[in-house]
Amino acid sequence: MKSLSLLIIIILLSLDPTSLKAQEIYIPPSTPEAPLQLSKSQKGVALSTDILLWSMPIATVAGAIIDNDWEGIKQGTCTAAVTAAATLILKYSVYEMRPNHKNSHSFPSGHCAVTFATAGFLQRRYGWKLGAPAYALASYVAWGRIYSKNHHWWDTLAGAAIGAGSAYLFTRPKNNKTEISLIPVSDGITHGFSASITF
Repeated sequence: MKSLSLLIIIILLSLDPTSLKAQEIYIPPSTPEAPLQLSKSQKGVALSTDILLWSMPIATVAGAIIDNDWEGIKQGTCTAAVTAAATLILKYSVYEMRPNHKNSHSFPSGHCAVTFATAGFLQRRYGWKLGAPAYALASYVAWGRIYSKNHHWWDTLAGAAIGAGSAYLFTRPKNNKTEISLIPVSDGITHGFSASITF
């Protein structure tokens, strides 16, 4: 053991200290490039995605309250909490400049995470009748965030995966219409049961 320690000390002392360099660390510039000037249509699309960011979850919560779906509200709250936590942790730990150069919080798209979490919740809880239009709106938000130069395509894809994934983890269908029937059957000679499952 002593000889091993002595060998390590000798090797360390024989190294040339000028050849050892500290790892270079990238420090992002303190002032990003000037933001890009957006067209009128890009500004309009950006505004519409901001409106959907708030209106989709608010309408969903209002609908669940009107429907007295307190279990759904609980599941939606878990979905929202996990979506927000995952999105914010990634936004503030991954340095990625937005295409419009406003800041370095491009990855992942929070707008997509929220709208896809809402769409996933609606689809899982109430079915495709509400889920399909919600997914269409969420897809518009994803396109709009790219078109308005707020995100790269991979930012919106990651946000959509976080939101929809959270919804699929925490949301269960409201009306589980699975019915099991067990009916005794007899013809006088043989006896048995007939079983059926409806789902």
